[in-house]
Amino acid sequence: MKKVFESERINFVEISDELIDDYLTMINDMDNVQRFIGEIREPFTYEEELNWVHTRKKDNNVIFSMIDKETNMFIGNIEFMNIEDSSAELGISITYSMQIKGYGIESIKAILNYGFTTLNLNKIYLRTKIFNNRAIHVYHKCGFKDFKMEDNHIFMEIEK
Repeated sequence: MKKVFESERINFVEISDELIDDYLTMINDMDNVQRFIGEIREPFTYEEELNWVHTRKKDNNVIFSMIDKETNMFIGNIEFMNIEDSSAELGISITYSMQIKGYGIESIKAILNYGFTTLNLNKIYLRTKIFNNRAIHVYHKCGFKDFKMEDNHIFMEIEK
């Protein structure tokens, strides 16, 4: 796995076939991960996740897996989507066993810095489920401001 950048406790590496089992554990956790990031669906298969990794790599998406520096354990994935006109949408998911350990704040601050300095973005936005109180708290702590509410989502943004 190729490291792209790092923060105090996290290595941000390219997504990898080596981590597919970790990705599946995370994304197929209906109660603690999937219900917060998408619609509940049947569990993803190994082949679907392998295709996801290969598609993201082929399309040169700005997506990283996060690895704990000390334990080498998988933390989650973080990415920029819909990059256009110096703005991008932020997406993050953290595997359940690594939640509530401060990785959310640390990883978001690191990716914001990467986005504003390396990618020269001016605005980063996101949306989250309105009932995802922990995530909303983390986003506010990282400087995001609410700008719109719609159905079951809250939209937030931060500018350079």
